[in-house]
Amino acid sequence: MSKLGWMIAAVLVAGAGAFVWQSTRTGPGPNGHSMTPPDTSDIADGAAIVAVSVPDDLSSLAQMGERAFNAKCAACHGDDAAGREGKGPPLVHKIYEPSHHSDMAFVMAAKNGVRAHHWRYGNMPPVDGVTDADVKAITAYVRALQKENGIF
Repeated sequence: MSKLGWMIAAVLVAGAGAFVWQSTRTGPGPNGHSMTPPDTSDIADGAAIVAVSVPDDLSSLAQMGERAFNAKCAACHGDDAAGREGKGPPLVHKIYEPSHHSDMAFVMAAKNGVRAHHWRYGNMPPVDGVTDADVKAITAYVRALQKENGIF
């Protein structure tokens, strides 16, 4: 086999090894995130999943986002984005820190919905009636809550 053939084979073997290693890992992944949802079995249906500290002051954009969040998101994601057991995950959670879920991820989730991948609450449908500007404000609100709770 030629040198090029050996190099291609080595890259394929290394890629396959990395794939197998990643798919068989347990516990936290990159940035301390675990793909296994936290155990919430001891939380009553509809109750907040996490405790959230609210900042004393919100920017005007985050204040608009709070109003939009309460109107469009809180039914599933809970008051102050603390989540609601059986309904939707908390957005004030390490899983949603900016390095793992960018601001654009929030826009795409609102527009297109999201397949369940971190939590066991089923797929999130697209959110009717929210604009990109609404989601930008909602994201500012969620990021302010996250920062107040040590997630940044």
